[in-house]
Amino acid sequence: MKDKLGTIPRIIPNMSDYDAFCSQFSWEKEYESLDGLPEGGINIAHEAVDRHANSDIRDTVAIRWIRKDQSFEDITYADLKLRTSRFANVLEKLKIKKGDSVFSLTGRIPLLYVAALGTLKTGAIFCPMFSVFGPEPAFQRLSKGKAKVLVTTTKLYEKTIKQLLDRLPFLQTILLVDAERHRNDKVWSLSVLMNEVTDEYTIKNTQPEDPALLHFTSGTTGMPKGALHVHKAVLTHFVTGKYVLDFHPGDVFWCTADPGWVTGTSYGIIAPLVNGVTNIIDEEEFDAARWYSILEEHRVNIWYTSPTAIRRLMRMDLKPLESYNLSTLRLIHSVGEPLQVEEVVWGKKTFGMPICDNWWQTETGGIMISNYASMEVRPGSMGKPLPGIEAAIGTIEGEKIQLLTKPLEQGHLLLKSGWPSMFRAYLDEEERYKKCFKGEWYLTGDLAKKDADGYYWFVGRADDIIKTSGHMVGPFEVESALMEHPAVAEAAIIGKPNAMIGELVKAFVVLEPRFEADEMTKLDIKGFSRKKLGPAIAPKEIEFIDSLPKTKSGKILRRLLKARELGLPEGDTSTLE
Repeated sequence: MKDKLGTIPRIIPNMSDYDAFCSQFSWEKEYESLDGLPEGGINIAHEAVDRHANSDIRDTVAIRWIRKDQSFEDITYADLKLRTSRFANVLEKLKIKKGDSVFSLTGRIPLLYVAALGTLKTGAIFCPMFSVFGPEPAFQRLSKGKAKVLVTTTKLYEKTIKQLLDRLPFLQTILLVDAERHRNDKVWSLSVLMNEVTDEYTIKNTQPEDPALLHFTSGTTGMPKGALHVHKAVLTHFVTGKYVLDFHPGDVFWCTADPGWVTGTSYGIIAPLVNGVTNIIDEEEFDAARWYSILEEHRVNIWYTSPTAIRRLMRMDLKPLESYNLSTLRLIHSVGEPLQVEEVVWGKKTFGMPICDNWWQTETGGIMISNYASMEVRPGSMGKPLPGIEAAIGTIEGEKIQLLTKPLEQGHLLLKSGWPSMFRAYLDEEERYKKCFKGEWYLTGDLAKKDADGYYWFVGRADDIIKTSGHMVGPFEVESALMEHPAVAEAAIIGKPNAMIGELVKAFVVLEPRFEADEMTKLDIKGFSRKKLGPAIAPKEIEFIDSLPKTKSGKILRRLLKARELGLPEGDTSTLE
């Protein structure tokens, strides 16, 4: 059975043998699969849109946008080319030049995706923001990024942006996506402008190292950091889409992330379009029944989501295979926080397939370590490095790095610098950027270990590690053990200063609904964890809370828990869920 979107899922992965493929992998060879520009440059929007619009898949659905009422709009590659070209012409009419910054502040609507790709056509830099941002987080990003143009809605303009105008001298133009007429010489109707320009546009001759994307990542203190990525990053998006997400012609893909998070741009816009598949965009937020119905109705083949969403689905105790036809679904991936063992196993039990964890950062621009369709999934492991990526575990002493070679030695997770989507700068913070590198290695700030078979296992953020009674304790192992207790829905741990042992391990626990938050439950969890972990590592304090503080991408903000516990400044909380 077929429709115009997809086909019955294929079985043979694009990478059938990991070791053999890695041995002959070449970035240069993969680069040849892309078009490039006539004058020798490369442009993300050309590779994602125009080359397909000029090919035999021009009438393939590029974006299927699902409205809140679950009706939908299909945009083909040919149509997307015309819409993004119109937006590019609007920017040229507004005198936006190569290297200028264009920001967005909208929900997941088609014009957000048109604006992103149209901006990239002009050689300008695109920066998406979460629509939930209040005035101050929006101001921090707009001012630091020297935004020339902002694409937003009338509601968000009135609520968030209008009060900031006197503080944003760089902001020349605000484009309202839902206004029928211009307000003044600064606040314009995007639809009016789009109707005044043509849908023919010649993409600017962007070079591989020309800036393209700006993503802000929260800092522990002060302003968020602006990580700058270049047009060459599209090669990582292409490769990871092909070999990690295993895109095949005719596939339907759904990444649940908002473009305000780097995953929502790299894998909610670029990777699926570069690979010529159909990209599902849902306007609405999380709803279990809605999500399962989308997977069924739109015959999704590959689903990319977050641990937070997976844990919510687990708590609802639904049996989707009994109520929905998910026969087209062949691969589920997750990113944000590491997946616990039971979450991977739950995927196998619930969907008939394990959930594949993968690891990367805003700074890496794309997936760096992953589980793959053709490889054994070891629950709790991040998987193995992407072909073309050299990862290592090492110790850092001053300016020296010592690589660790014994299996399961714990150390800093390092990446050999130079991959295509590596960030090229922290905006206006050169010294901060330089500190991320020692020699040829990028310092991820994460601790990990590698087993004898080359699988990587996450330990924790280096600054989250707890030193207790002479032991170095990673949050992940303690939280994983706690999650095995039937009463524990979610858990996060911190180190609490203690004069006797350095730091004691304190756990914040969200209970399953059927359990009481009483002393008996607390003692039972403590006893369970002592048996699993030993008395030195098991939590000495447990506090029940209603929910854990997380970013929109699903990362648990342990530093925020610690700051609240100790009465310290909370730092940047702009991306708090």
